Amino acid sequence: MNHASRTLTDALLDPILASDPAGPRVTFYDDATGERVELSALTLTNWAAKTANLLRDEFALEPGARVCVLLPAHWQTAAVLLGAWWAGAEVVLEPDERAEVALVSVDRLDDVDDVPEVAVLSLDAFGRPVPDLPVGITDYATSVRVHGDQFRPTVAGPALAGAGVDDVLEAARASAEAQGITSTDRVSSDADWNSPDALIAGLIAVFTAGASLVQVANADPSAHARRIDTEKITRQLTR
Repeated sequence: MNHASRTLTDALLDPILASDPAGPRVTFYDDATGERVELSALTLTNWAAKTANLLRDEFALEPGARVCVLLPAHWQTAAVLLGAWWAGAEVVLEPDERAEVALVSVDRLDDVDDVPEVAVLSLDAFGRPVPDLPVGITDYATSVRVHGDQFRPTVAGPALAGAGVDDVLEAARASAEAQGITSTDRVSSDADWNSPDALIAGLIAVFTAGASLVQVANADPSAHARRIDTEKITRQLTR
């Protein structure tokens, strides 16, 4: 692929797929529920492809369109973001009336009343759908599973809140360097991804460096020391 036309997803995933496709890339904990989910780069790529196919085939998303993502830091959010970028979309992390598609958690539905196409994520570990959704709202878990797990990427436009792929990558490299993240690191984080800067620091920088991420929701302080040991954490990011 021509360097100038590659998507952010290509730039992030291609190196780690080449170096370590099967090792843990994202490990997600929710200390409130006891959930632990581990994804390799290959599995994450498959989820991203399914999401990109959903956006293109079900929502007719065109390259350059805005996709509003109102989701917590979660492994499914990583798949959504990578899928949106693969489809050539510009991701925005706040309500935006110019967005053509929104992918949101149930509690953010009221924030996307003006968006033509909306998919809701239950974020359930077993993929259970959201019950009693309003008419016209798509359940992500139900819809995404029928789509293919391969995707031919399209030409990239702006990637994140107006910033292009190269600008996001440059910011991510600088963030990784500032945080001391290298390709040998296993990074633990309980930080949110609710702004471009936070997303770059907490997710994109980790991938850009070639590191792996252990993302923790509802962190239980009493589990912290044991998790550092069992997950072989080498670097920690906090809110």
